[in-house]
Amino acid sequence: MRALVLEKKGELVLREIALPLDVGPDDVRIAIHTVGVCGSDVHYYTHGAIGSYVVRAPMVLGHEASGTIIEIGANVRTLKVGDRVCMEPGVPNLSSRATKLGIYNVDPDVTFWATPPVHGILAPEAVHPAAFTYRLPDNVSFAEGAMVEPFAIGMQAAARARIVPGDVAVVVGCGPIGIMIALASLAGGCSKVLISDFSAPKLEIAARYPGIVPVNIGEQSLADAVAVATDNWGADIVFEASGSPKAFTNLFDVVRPGGAVVLVGLPVEPVLLNVPAAISKEVRIETVFRYANIFDRALQLIASGKVDLNPLITGTYDFSDSIAAFERAAAGKPEDVKLQILISSEKA
Repeated sequence: MRALVLEKKGELVLREIALPLDVGPDDVRIAIHTVGVCGSDVHYYTHGAIGSYVVRAPMVLGHEASGTIIEIGANVRTLKVGDRVCMEPGVPNLSSRATKLGIYNVDPDVTFWATPPVHGILAPEAVHPAAFTYRLPDNVSFAEGAMVEPFAIGMQAAARARIVPGDVAVVVGCGPIGIMIALASLAGGCSKVLISDFSAPKLEIAARYPGIVPVNIGEQSLADAVAVATDNWGADIVFEASGSPKAFTNLFDVVRPGGAVVLVGLPVEPVLLNVPAAISKEVRIETVFRYANIFDRALQLIASGKVDLNPLITGTYDFSDSIAAFERAAAGKPEDVKLQILISSEKA
């Protein structure tokens, strides 16, 4: 099967590769339609590793996907051939203690698409457990279906924040995940969300959504903006979504006493955290790693029309131009939020 293969750091090739396509009794086989280009895919391409996950052998990229079921296993009752679906890319060990606790996202045995040594799905077909495959409502396009995965991270962050209706939130970092967190927070009850970045084009995209207030930290300090928005009290919730070590330096300056800081962005190296500042305000600190038990709710929120992710899709490429899509993503154009690759020409 022809797929987009990361041969090694900095080397992408569209070529034939043998991928597992045997359909077990609880599996479905999917004709892939749309795949999003994620920052982790790009990082494997440019750096060859993320932390302890190192590309040591050729690996197919891609994990944000939607498609159409073309075969079902003997035990599958909830899905049928022809269903349009999106897929949760991480499959845990259902017998693990983490899974039994409901936190299967931190199961050490989880297999996650495009995380070494597991192949991703930038290919025409994939096989996946039906339990982690979700039917798309009729009003949700393939493009939106491929956005459910990153939006689920935003939903996980909002859930961990324990939003109280009327809360004022801050999101540090206006990348794809930062904007997803802002949208999920508004849907969860926040009255407004300030989002900060140096990128004016990304902030302009975020500002199109009612309730999101852009803060260009090249022109104004985040602390000043939060002080004005909260009458010097501080934000109820601060989400760190940039992963930049510099962002952690003054993170607790903008959260109110008794507020919450939710860490979502993943720094490449350990960072300094001002623990005395956190303790003096008795700040609650939460962390987010992917998502658990939230994929279907993220999909339903999109289907409800309360969250429109289409403005975040800033470029679409044919499968034959996949390498160009990754080169553009690696270039980090400030006006880009989410790039997608079309494997199939089937209409949404």
